[in-house]
Amino acid sequence: MTFVPVCIIMEVQSTGEVITMKDIKKIVITGGPCGGKSTAMSRIMKELNKVGYTVLFIPETASELINGGVSPVTCAANADFQKCLFELQMTKERAFVRAAEGMEGEKCLIVCDRGALDNKAYMSKEEFAEVLDFVDRNEVQLRDSYDAVFHLVTAAKGAESFYTLSNNQARTETPEQAREIDEKLIAAWTGHPHLRVIDNSTDFEGKMQRLIAEIAAFLGEPEPLEIERKFLIEYPDTEMLEALPNCSRVEIIQTYLKSEDGTEVRVRQRGAGGNFVYYLTEKRTVTDMKRVEIERRLTQEEYLSLLLDADTTRRQIRKTRYCLSENNLYYEIDVYPFWQDKAIAEIELSNENTAVTFPDFIKVIKEVTDDPEYKNAALAKIK
Repeated sequence: MTFVPVCIIMEVQSTGEVITMKDIKKIVITGGPCGGKSTAMSRIMKELNKVGYTVLFIPETASELINGGVSPVTCAANADFQKCLFELQMTKERAFVRAAEGMEGEKCLIVCDRGALDNKAYMSKEEFAEVLDFVDRNEVQLRDSYDAVFHLVTAAKGAESFYTLSNNQARTETPEQAREIDEKLIAAWTGHPHLRVIDNSTDFEGKMQRLIAEIAAFLGEPEPLEIERKFLIEYPDTEMLEALPNCSRVEIIQTYLKSEDGTEVRVRQRGAGGNFVYYLTEKRTVTDMKRVEIERRLTQEEYLSLLLDADTTRRQIRKTRYCLSENNLYYEIDVYPFWQDKAIAEIELSNENTAVTFPDFIKVIKEVTDDPEYKNAALAKIK
């Protein structure tokens, strides 16, 4: 599902009324070498200023360190470099959020030129585990601390004649290495609730336009619309999915809350390995394919409190979601404990007319986008 997670600074008046003061969102612009991040940063500033956003940029931490003489070569080991990188990245992000809280304006966007999970692509599993222990964080916490992730595919995949090392002194990769890193970066972020991959299927200007359109859609400008297509599929080979480097397993528990005006309201626990994040979502249907969706992050305490307002006419929905990055699309395959022969595959789109294809190992039975029987709200009804 499309998330529009928000960090909202609120003021409680003496009357008890809660007044929203500031909406802060933090996104990541990532991608393989020579993907267009530098150009994207200036374009994001220009376009989002037009719709009232204060835009703050966190520079790429790896380049800062390498250009300053701190690198995997100069450090005692790669893990030592990565610890420096993680620590500095997290410090910068906290500082930018603190600064944003005190700035004027209701809407603020913090744009990270790469995020913490980018570094996973440059480490072994053992090194990554060592770094996580050093920063006292788990992978879910780090990955889902960002509200959205936008991956710009390297020019070495589909635009080879434009691949260059000249615009970044810290870049040393050959085209073959750039393609490998690109795939590792996508795999590192797979599992995030809002990952979008921007490929080289158009010229560079078209690529930038598609990026801005995806960011605008995420931010809900002009309105937070969710465009989703849903398919009933044969029960997938889950062992094969879990073995894929570009697939991530997520456990979800979804509870519907009481609502008086027809708006669908739910809370969701989402994560893996005993590490979870929590969301409150409100949805209103526009068409069968389009819905207005507003979502915000919850603390565990807020989540547990809202469970007391559960709609007792509906059961909790428990499902295992396999997030798959393939064909420059982001598939979410939901496996339910009460189905042994079928599952649901969802794809979120920025445009209703985007062509949808599936990998050969996903066997589509039929599209159920406009079939209310297969909506989670319907599956939750106690019969």
